[in-house]
Amino acid sequence: MQFDRFGLDLSTDSALAASAYQDGVDLFLAGQSGVTEALRAALAADPDFTPAHVALARHHQSFGHMTQSKAALDAARGCDCALTPREAAQLEIFGHLIEGRPAKGYALIRAHILEYPRDALVAQTLLGVFSLIGFSGRVGREAEHLAVAEYLAPHYEGDWWFPAQMAFAHLELGQFQQAEIQIEQALAGNKDSAHAAHIRAHLYYEVGESAEGLAFLGTWMRGYDRAGLMHCHNNWHVALWTMASGDEAGMWRVVDEDLAPGVSQSPAINVVTDLAALYYRASLAGVAIGAERWKTLGDYALQAFPKPGMGFVDIHAALIHAMSGNKDALDRIISDAKGPIGDLVPGCAEAFRAIASQDWAGAEARLIPVVAQSERVGGSRAQRDILEFALMNAQIRQGRAEEALRLLALRRPNIDAPVHLTH
Repeated sequence: MQFDRFGLDLSTDSALAASAYQDGVDLFLAGQSGVTEALRAALAADPDFTPAHVALARHHQSFGHMTQSKAALDAARGCDCALTPREAAQLEIFGHLIEGRPAKGYALIRAHILEYPRDALVAQTLLGVFSLIGFSGRVGREAEHLAVAEYLAPHYEGDWWFPAQMAFAHLELGQFQQAEIQIEQALAGNKDSAHAAHIRAHLYYEVGESAEGLAFLGTWMRGYDRAGLMHCHNNWHVALWTMASGDEAGMWRVVDEDLAPGVSQSPAINVVTDLAALYYRASLAGVAIGAERWKTLGDYALQAFPKPGMGFVDIHAALIHAMSGNKDALDRIISDAKGPIGDLVPGCAEAFRAIASQDWAGAEARLIPVVAQSERVGGSRAQRDILEFALMNAQIRQGRAEEALRLLALRRPNIDAPVHLTH
């Protein structure tokens, strides 16, 4: 019997397999590349090491590579190895998540972390804005996220991974001082964690320190592998700040080298949502977005997400299709919306259709009820700004700039007013 660095027993007698497995899990928790190679090394040392198969399945799932994820899950189920009760529960949990039964998985996870709070591979499924809680569509999900993080916190004293998760939970509720303490601790523990660097970038964004954020993240990204999970999204932050600094050419350089379809190696969810948000926010600042760019992104979105069902993606895809003039794709999102925020997606899609046709009053009317419950949409506060900025722009286009600025001051008092709101 071997043990991982969290003190949990592992069903392998191979020290080499256990060490390589821990390397793979740590790289996964840090959002770094090399996860697959480390876990394959673990399996080379012990082919029946079920937890390594499970971790590999989860890693592939995080990239949206579902064929590989399900193959790794099948391999885990086929292992000839006696599992500990924790490992058996872990296998069942990820079976539900990978095979599309998130509600069953969520119930098991909540019970699992009570008994095994230091099972980080399971705990992380509840943490962060793309987690089961983050995409639950529930009112109060941010408070629920913080409550789970606070329960787990005592079990990760001295750990490098968890403080970043705690920081994000504080950050999304506007608790910036608590977030700063936690994120500095995370970076001190592991300066190479892409998740920690990402959350530090969010803190810079939330408190309005744009130049400092660009300097920090721009420097940090120079050593980050393109194959890392956070490569696209972290560069989204870099591109936004570059655009806000007035360097339009620099923004396009980041787009074409790091974010664009066919270039980015990151999950499709990031490519679609980040690039759509960047294009729209840049257009509000007066940057011309060519029709071909919207069309190329729309084609990619249809290929990656051919059917509506993931609300956060559907909202961004609706924006893309509205701007590219793909009426059929936009109508399909409106008619086939489903999932936890299926009730919000059609309003967003209709709002973007109205924006594309410069029906500013219609856009405002459809956006107001969405913005009122935007927490349910998922994603971070920074990502959901696209909805509030769209609403403010609609107000400005109707000659109500002061009202838009009041809304900005009330809801986002710490960030700089976008260029289009100041002229």
